[in-house]
Amino acid sequence: MTTAATPQTGAPVFYEVDEHAHPEGHSTALGFWLYLMSDCLIFAMLFAAFGVLGGSYAAGPGPKDLFDLNLVAVNTAMLLFSSITYGFAMLAMEKGRTAPVLVWLAITGLFGLAFLSIELTEFHHMIAEGATPQRSAFLSSFFTLVGTHGLHVTFGIIWLVTLMVQVTRRGLIAANRRRLMCLSMFWHFLDVIWIGVFTFVYLMGMLR
Repeated sequence: MTTAATPQTGAPVFYEVDEHAHPEGHSTALGFWLYLMSDCLIFAMLFAAFGVLGGSYAAGPGPKDLFDLNLVAVNTAMLLFSSITYGFAMLAMEKGRTAPVLVWLAITGLFGLAFLSIELTEFHHMIAEGATPQRSAFLSSFFTLVGTHGLHVTFGIIWLVTLMVQVTRRGLIAANRRRLMCLSMFWHFLDVIWIGVFTFVYLMGMLR
């Protein structure tokens, strides 16, 4: 209920204010979905750039010369396993079991680190052979797309470690549950993007 005075008479006028409910954490979830949509646009542009430039080798090495599908398949398995273990962490969270949540998050982080290690090994091997981003448009678009995804995984691991510290100190409070849900969406989003990278960049690249 609010009041206001009319300028003509000065008599108070009463207004009934009917405010709609604001569920706790609603704005956080909405904001994070908007962020994921913006990230989708970024990766869509990177995929489009690779689609245009992926065949421009400038007389340099191509996918068949550089890619080791066995190694990439192992790397893909690391990220897929990390999504599974994060799912186990979320199941434990729903049951209110703090210790299993921390254990599964730690395992998820280890899989993420394994993924990054294999990716950096691949990059090091390619650069050692002279396949640097400056060598051709194909390599420029490749390093930009795959490197951007790797950078996201790095940020995800930092976020995961931060959440582990928060859960250890404050337990599975509502705010931590909300943060774990946001990280879950982000982590699975990275998994989906990598499946696109594996298919579009590596598998289709070997067929060029």
